[in-house]
Amino acid sequence: MLVQVHWTNKRYDYVKDYMLESLIEAGVVARFLRSSGWVIVGVDPIRSSRVKKSYAGPERRHPGSAAA
Repeated sequence: MLVQVHWTNKRYDYVKDYMLESLIEAGVVARFLRSSGWVIVGVDPIRSSRVKKSYAGPERRHPGSAAA
């Protein structure tokens, strides 16, 4: 699927949906179009990276009771 983007250089284009996340992370997309309207990068909520962050809280699992 193609997604309309507004580049940081003020031009508009279409990119494949699977490329959008890496382009946003590279800082070259100013905003992109969703069915609900334009999403401004850095202002509107965007899904986080696919990499899960590790849990920073205290360990609450009982030692030796790890799931198989």
